[in-house]
Parts: sequence; structure tokens; C-alpha cells
Amino acid sequence: MPKVFSVASWNVEHFKDDRTRVGRVIDFLRAQKPDVFGLYEVEGATVFDTLVKTMPEYSFQITEGPETQEILVGVRRTLSAFITQKVEFRSGTTSMRPGQLVTVHKDGVNYSLLFLHLASGNDPRGMGLRDDMLLRAFEFRRTLDKASGGRGQARYLFLGDLNTMGMDYPFDRSIDPAVELRKWDRVAARSTIAMRRLVKTHDASWSNGSASSLPPSNLDHVYASGNLAFRNFRRADGSEAQVALRGWVDAATDAERDAWIASYSDHSLMYLELTG
Repeated sequence: MPKVFSVASWNVEHFKDDRTRVGRVIDFLRAQKPDVFGLYEVEGATVFDTLVKTMPEYSFQITEGPETQEILVGVRRTLSAFITQKVEFRSGTTSMRPGQLVTVHKDGVNYSLLFLHLASGNDPRGMGLRDDMLLRAFEFRRTLDKASGGRGQARYLFLGDLNTMGMDYPFDRSIDPAVELRKWDRVAARSTIAMRRLVKTHDASWSNGSASSLPPSNLDHVYASGNLAFRNFRRADGSEAQVALRGWVDAATDAERDAWIASYSDHSLMYLELTG
């Protein structure tokens, strides 16, 4: 099926005023040719200034508030889109980032994309904040459905660094990251929500490098309503995926992965194409 538009989502760790690194990151982003993209952990004015100068074919918006790490979205100027900052995804915590909602109007259809960077931390507070934000993200589909004229009509996805790292707790009461994800997959499958988590070409999207005591982790995700269709990519085992991870996951050796992480980010970029 033909592409409707493409989307990229990338947490570029502490993305700020190193002009050399900013240039590398933007070159990698441009190579993906996304129609819509979201960048997380944007901290410095250098990033915005460089994007405006080197990617004039896009319009940009960045979140605003007391938080130090912002979400920046870009939309290709050939697309008709409306961007709004969704403060309810701060979960009442002013230091948290709001969500960025991009509504793309294409061929008479509205597509709602919510870019999120959720609370990190495997302590009870971190998991509790994620829990609240994710529930709001799922329930937001009901709001969109009402605006679209009926249940199940809204074409909606949310994506980003959801930081699904579980919870560390004593007395054998810890929650594994896979259990946290399983919970949200169950919520997504409710008939009143009707969404699903898209399969990625690689499970782990984050790595702190080969010298780290922390293993690569499955932190970045896309949840989409069932009425959306996507291009398929291939996983290493031959099965199909709807999201391509690109970055350190493509490196063949530990040394190459470490070099990529040092040059770009500890997160790989997520890329997807909507086909309907």
C-alpha cells in the first residue's frame, strides 16, 4: 500500500549546545526523510537554531515550561498539520514535559499523533507517574472519538520514550519491565480503547554501552488504534514489524555500538510509515 506519511521518534540524550554533535544528529535524522518527527531531551537553543537553518522544508514547535528537557516536533511543510501542547500529560507535576499532539490532515482524514517522554525511574514514584500518564494517553482516544463523531473513528497513535523500566522494590515485590508492558498491552486491548503496541525490528531501543552493568532496555514504543495500517519491516528472525529501529542496533560489534552511542545517543531512532 502507498505511504500516507512517515514518522520518526528519537530521544537524543541531553541534546544541546555541542554544535558538532548537533550536526551529526540532524544529518542522521534527515537521512530518514520523515514527514513528521519528534525529538526528546532538547535542552539548548543551538538545536532549534540549527534545525531551522538546515531543515527549512519543515515547521517546528517545542514544548515550553519549567522543565529543562523539551519535546521538539517537526512537520514537513507539504503536510497540513496542527500542533498543540498537551499539559495534562504532566500528571500534575510541573517539572514533567507536556505531550506534543500533531494532527495531520491528509486526503480528508485526520491522524492524531501524540509524542510523549514519560517519567523515568524504577522507584514507586517514577512508575506511578508513568502509570498515570499512560492511562491518560489511552483514554485520550475516547476524547478524539467523540470529536470524530463516534466510537472507534479516531485515527490515533502515541509514541516516544515511554521509559517502561518496571519497578525495583524490596521483599520480592519488584515489577519486571515486561510485566509493566504486559499490563499496558492489556489496557490497550480493551474494547473501549482498541489499540495495540506495534512490533519493532529490535526489542531493546536503549543501551548504555558494552561497559555498562545495565543491559539494553525496551523503553521506546508506539501504540496505535486498530484502524491504522503500517508498512512492514523484517526482524532478524524473518517475522514482520511495523517500526524500524535505526541507530546503535545496526552496529555489528560492541566497539561500533559504543562509538555510535557516544556520537549520537543511547537511544536508537524509531521510524514508521502509515499506509492507511
